[in-house]
Amino acid sequence: MIERGTRELDAGYAAEVDAMDEQTWCQILQLFDDANIYQTWAYEAVRCGRENVSHLSLRRRGDIVAIAQARLIKLPFLDVGIAYVRWGPLWRRRDAEGRAETFRQAIRALRNEYACRRRLVVRVFPLLFDDGSGCFSSILKEEGFSWLGKEERDRTLLIDLSLPLQELRNGLRPHWRRQLKRAEGSGLEIVEGSDDLLLERFSKIYGEMEARKGLVKLDDFDQLRAIQRLLPEEFKMNVLLCRSGDTPCAGLIWSAIGETGIYLFGATSDRGMMSRGSYLLHWKLIERLKQDPRLTVYDLNGISPERNPGTYRFKTDLCGRNGRDVYFLGRFDSYPNVLSYSGVACGDTLRTIYRALRRTSRAGLALLDPLGRRRAVVVDEDDAGNGSGQRGVAAHRPAAAEAGGRFARR
Repeated sequence: MIERGTRELDAGYAAEVDAMDEQTWCQILQLFDDANIYQTWAYEAVRCGRENVSHLSLRRRGDIVAIAQARLIKLPFLDVGIAYVRWGPLWRRRDAEGRAETFRQAIRALRNEYACRRRLVVRVFPLLFDDGSGCFSSILKEEGFSWLGKEERDRTLLIDLSLPLQELRNGLRPHWRRQLKRAEGSGLEIVEGSDDLLLERFSKIYGEMEARKGLVKLDDFDQLRAIQRLLPEEFKMNVLLCRSGDTPCAGLIWSAIGETGIYLFGATSDRGMMSRGSYLLHWKLIERLKQDPRLTVYDLNGISPERNPGTYRFKTDLCGRNGRDVYFLGRFDSYPNVLSYSGVACGDTLRTIYRALRRTSRAGLALLDPLGRRRAVVVDEDDAGNGSGQRGVAAHRPAAAEAGGRFARR
């Protein structure tokens, strides 16, 4: 949708841009239930450089009621830029009831600043799910944003952590519960923490999985470790590893800043293929999340029955009767002019072609893999730790970011 001119914020609201330092941003972030790792200062500072990040805050009668961190990107060879807000704006404060009007004013402030004043395309991917009401889709449309309907909407599973632990266990599907029981009786040892050594150990397991599955090698973990070093202690990602003796079997990485625990990465080592360690790790993570009274939801971070049927089966069995299958509302753009619209549309097309070529190359490598027959036998265990098909920590980038490296695959 192409519209010109700013819209005044309603009476009592005022926006501030780039008025906070990093320490203040981290303090304010903790006020919001919808806070997440993608809105941390460290995440975007590593992903695109501090000079390419902007921060907006919205006040109502003097109190901060919404914030948003935007990544600023220049499309190569085109005089077009993007302000990309991933899982924002944040507008659900812990100490107040969330108001749709607050979301409206935050979206309006983002458009005023980045589309109208800076002449950038504003792309928002709000942390909202499609509940069928159409309320937030209508707000976005009314405020000058259009839905990227040509894209496949992201889908995930949300486990309800308000249920008692025993009820959560009973709600697992029978097959998943049996595998968990076997893992619990196999003598696996759990190691957890947030230090760099555990991230390094996990990266080795992840590397084995990439090689085993014929995936293209990525530099995800260099960025992940850099982000971890910059995150304040209360925001750091957490690592869970399991091992049998000295042999690492599986690992996962998760984050919890707002009210949601998010599964970010998972992997199973070559020697741990039959250990069922991923079952044990996910259950141990649920136990950890239950210990934090702030947390109400465990997000399994993406499902795709078509592209990753094994991972989909593992996650749906884990979710069982304890959660729900949801679609994100989607991504929305606001364009300052026709040139910006055309430039971003071209970039999106190139991104789609690039991803299709990557999937084709992966499929070809898999056909050449002599271990393919063995993997078919243990597909549940392997896919339990598979990073592909998940959103990871850096999926859903705008088109301009596609050629500049990745942090996690879709």
